[in-house]
Amino acid sequence: MNRLILPGLTAFSLVLGACASPPVHYHTLLPVLENASSAQAPSGFLIDVLAVGIPAHLDQPQLVVRQGLTGIAVLDGERWAGPLGEELRNALSAELASRLKTQDVAGLTAPAHKPVLRLKVQIRRLDAWLNHKVRLDADWALRFTDEATNVTPRLVCSGQFEEPVPGGYPELVLGQQRLIAALADRISADARNWEHSRTADCSKSDAATADTQRTAKKFWPEERTGFRHPPE
Repeated sequence: MNRLILPGLTAFSLVLGACASPPVHYHTLLPVLENASSAQAPSGFLIDVLAVGIPAHLDQPQLVVRQGLTGIAVLDGERWAGPLGEELRNALSAELASRLKTQDVAGLTAPAHKPVLRLKVQIRRLDAWLNHKVRLDADWALRFTDEATNVTPRLVCSGQFEEPVPGGYPELVLGQQRLIAALADRISADARNWEHSRTADCSKSDAATADTQRTAKKFWPEERTGFRHPPE
């Protein structure tokens, strides 16, 4: 009787194995930050990093990669550990707090004795080509919330960041982490300059990064979810 049952069990096991889902890999943009010493002094302000805006086609659990010039692929087996907008905000917050030696008070009651620099970022592109390169295009705007004037000055800048990334999906996500770090370098430089002068321009990019920049000193819209370009 065993001779009749065992072949059936073996066939049933093969069917189960064939129906099993492939493994899902989860990735995060949150970097592992080292407590490295820095020659720069702590900033004299706190930061309030608002929700990061992202393109609609990227707002999903799966990683999205470019294919050729026009195609994209949504990768069911490669997913973000959390919503991509939150991943980007948390990663940028960690990088900025480290560089500026300050605290992100988003969602908290800020102490009255320290100014707060509010930061809004809109991601225009977050493109990735597997075993090739990653690219980040972003706009950012910052202003101090303690300005007691009817027309609050703000600084609006934009940048493009790109680097080659050989390898698979883990290397691709590490490349995106490095792009966020490069974005944080630019924003932290802008923040320190803006702290010292409300007429400062956007900081310059390094030679390896193609970049456009513009400055605006206009009223900051109070809504915390939208990002609006000032009129040219």
